[in-house]
Amino acid sequence: MEPIIKVDNIKKYFSFTKGIIKKRTFHLRAVDGVSFDVYPGETLGLVGESGSGKTTIARLILGLTRPTKNTVYFGGKDIFKVKGRELANIRRRMGMVFQDPAASFNPRSTIYDSIKRPLLINGYKNSKIKKLVKDATEKVALGSELLSRYPHQLSGGQQQRASIARALILNPEVIVLDEPTSALDVSVQAQVLDLLLDLQASFNLTYVFISHNLSVVRYISDRIGVMYLGKLMEVATVDEIYSNPKHPYTAGLLSSAPVFSPRERHRKKIILAGDPPSLINPPAGCRLEPRCPYSNDRCRQELPKLQEISPGHMVACHRAEEIGGFKLPEAVGHI
Repeated sequence: MEPIIKVDNIKKYFSFTKGIIKKRTFHLRAVDGVSFDVYPGETLGLVGESGSGKTTIARLILGLTRPTKNTVYFGGKDIFKVKGRELANIRRRMGMVFQDPAASFNPRSTIYDSIKRPLLINGYKNSKIKKLVKDATEKVALGSELLSRYPHQLSGGQQQRASIARALILNPEVIVLDEPTSALDVSVQAQVLDLLLDLQASFNLTYVFISHNLSVVRYISDRIGVMYLGKLMEVATVDEIYSNPKHPYTAGLLSSAPVFSPRERHRKKIILAGDPPSLINPPAGCRLEPRCPYSNDRCRQELPKLQEISPGHMVACHRAEEIGGFKLPEAVGHI
């Protein structure tokens, strides 16, 4: 199967200048050579701590931010080279659900006006807009009586349903979801996740799902990519990541998740001591080397490449085969 999205060694550096008399230009390496594929109908989860580059990746996939180097392909086409009608067609095939649903709406517009906005931009006639908005809100189980209200008059769950309806309004093939449940209560999170799974099954949607919540990612994803300091550390199926992580960072991330079973509370944890290095001046070798308990001289000097160590399991670690898998409790990451 051909990938619908292909991220090809993409880099995004943000430049800024400091100094009053002698000015110097610095480059913050938000995304520094990331490659992965997303296949039709699947959910690829992206996890990692704050500042790892997840949201920048989302903006690059959608074409909202131009890369410093290399590109993203959608349906085999370079999204940063196409123009005009071809670019408009690609943008119609992608949707976005933002992290904070309240902030993603215009507070002076009703929910109806916000949901219909993509239709107006794409030249739909008024005679069709009302029916399309009604269909979109029915798909997400958002009551029609809420369409005349303003964003602040809706609960967090209702706002997120409206945000999903807006993303669905043009019948996209791919939806990028950036922390769509982070601002919601646990019970509402479950409702939104089940809604997303139902929509995916009904309309064969492809998701790129970004989250800090390991339980949420495990529940909804087919494959998971683990990011750290602008680099992709490990990519594998959900079962492989949670039962047999090969990268020390993945193991440390999973090990930090709380486990509810009293029997597992005194388990051995993989501790990543210290703070992440600077994105302006990252280590010459592995990004994790200053914090990794398994690092050696090669890790300090040579940047590891993302390589396949078993079918579908990619790891960027010099010692992945030598260290072996990290055995974690079955309960880790369960919702």
